[in-house]
Amino acid sequence: MTVSVTSVNVEKQLKGRDFLTLADYSKEEIAYLLELAAYLKTERKKGEEVQPLKGKTLGMIFEKSSTRTRVSFETGIYQLGGTGLFLSSKDIQLGRGEPISDTAKVLSGYLDGIMIRTFSQADVVELAKNASIPVINGLTDDYHPCQVLADMQTIIECKGNLEGLKIAFVGDGNNMANSLMIGAAIMGVDISIAAPKEYQPKQTFVNQAKQFVTNNKVIVTDDPREAVKGADVIYTDVWASMGQESEQQKREQAFADFQVNDELMKLANAEAIFMHCLPAHRGEEVSAGVIDGGQSVVFQQAENRLHAQKALMAALMG
Repeated sequence: MTVSVTSVNVEKQLKGRDFLTLADYSKEEIAYLLELAAYLKTERKKGEEVQPLKGKTLGMIFEKSSTRTRVSFETGIYQLGGTGLFLSSKDIQLGRGEPISDTAKVLSGYLDGIMIRTFSQADVVELAKNASIPVINGLTDDYHPCQVLADMQTIIECKGNLEGLKIAFVGDGNNMANSLMIGAAIMGVDISIAAPKEYQPKQTFVNQAKQFVTNNKVIVTDDPREAVKGADVIYTDVWASMGQESEQQKREQAFADFQVNDELMKLANAEAIFMHCLPAHRGEEVSAGVIDGGQSVVFQQAENRLHAQKALMAALMG
């Protein structure tokens, strides 16, 4: 998985591209982004400025609120020498019925890139289809690819590599599970998704991930104990995502046996790490002892949102 950040071929492949789902990217391209993220993080820690985006502007459309996505993209574009514009659905005509295609064409005349965090993946695809500048999927109900870049960067920092490892995701088969499956499959990582049968990932996303499998595995089960056996990474997410608040009580009952706690962690490898994309609900999907314990890397993971997204912006917009 050694890809030089000076690789001219990969740089050419990525420049001007959209980032809508990891399924659109090759193993080599993802490896390049991860190595570039590591480089940018190292330079930042040394106090060195790397600013390939001087004079460039990123428009950030938010139809879903966020802490990590907004702060990491806005800070990231600034550190790269550019400017970020926060655009809520209340601030632009997209929220008042203007066709997505019109918005895409207008913004393409002003900006150098667009990041959008919204509900419908189809809306992101429509935006990218009509924009002449890179469009980055900051999250939809189907995918969360930016998070997975940061996750992979964190795993490499903790484990030294990706290939040959096993990730166990315990919880709702949501956008996070979908993107983790795809990313793991592409990068040669085994992944087991444990969720109650009615909350498992849709077969469409399972099939999408499995098309990238080589010698690794993508497994979906309703047994969390089986899923975490031998795992190097244990991952979870909230049981009720944004927009599902009315289902909270029903989901708490369905997921009662899927909490990541000390007992479950003991079934994984002794050196396993715990990950969560945050925000977390202690006492629900994860116990306080695990998320605040010595195996947890959630805040290292959260910081890497900044570095991974800087790499993404630098590669696509640079």
